[in-house]
Amino acid sequence: MNIIDGRKIKGEILEELKSKVESLPFPPIFCDILVGEDTVSSSYVRIKGKAAESVGIKFKTVNFPADTTTGEIIEEIENLNRVPHMCGIIVQLPLPSHIEVQTVLDAISPALDVDCLGSTNSNNFYNDNEGIGYPTALACMKLLDSLNLKLEDKNIVVLGRGKLVGLPVTHLLESRSLKVTVVNSKTENSESIIKAADVIISAMGKGKFITGDMVKEGVVIIDAGTSEENGAVVGDVDLESFEDKSSFATPTPGGVGPVTVATLLENVLRVAQSRI
Repeated sequence: MNIIDGRKIKGEILEELKSKVESLPFPPIFCDILVGEDTVSSSYVRIKGKAAESVGIKFKTVNFPADTTTGEIIEEIENLNRVPHMCGIIVQLPLPSHIEVQTVLDAISPALDVDCLGSTNSNNFYNDNEGIGYPTALACMKLLDSLNLKLEDKNIVVLGRGKLVGLPVTHLLESRSLKVTVVNSKTENSESIIKAADVIISAMGKGKFITGDMVKEGVVIIDAGTSEENGAVVGDVDLESFEDKSSFATPTPGGVGPVTVATLLENVLRVAQSRI
């Protein structure tokens, strides 16, 4: 098994980002809103903050207690929308069950919606308008492109049709006129489809679901699925079962996640450059 090093690719992207941020006439600001005290979410916020500050982007966090209301979050977002040099606002998901999630996401100005989760940017993305894309889907494409494969000749399978990865990465692949098959829980003959795949992009969130005996020799797997197992974050792929396979795969952690942080910051830079 050959490991695709997401941390290395992240480092290369951040190095390039830093020089571009330094050339801006102002320091861009990026804000992450956290509701509650979930330890995993808090960890993700810290990771994004550290990466942002490493390239010269000012990082701001807004922390709300778990019992805050939808209206209180929206009021704060409206204030943030007006902050000079604000170049990106995101809301850390998941939110508590009583919060109206899409209403909150749609309160972010489309010009600052660097997660592409608001209705306006999402519609623009699927209508192929120039604009901000989904960071995790973009990260999957960067990892795949790092291998310099002739994707036109490959049988590509996407596992999952989720809003954050499955649907947008399928759109990105199809926009390149590539052959893509989407597999979800209702797909018939899914085992044979997976077995025939040259490239698999998985975003199911089923811990260690994909094992070496399910795929063919030489398969490339971009593992964007995450789930918790015995207190640890694991991907959809059971890498230990691939020891006898000559394949490429991203690890979890250390694969899609780090590159997603980098592509998110690329979106922030894009907003900043549009303000010059």
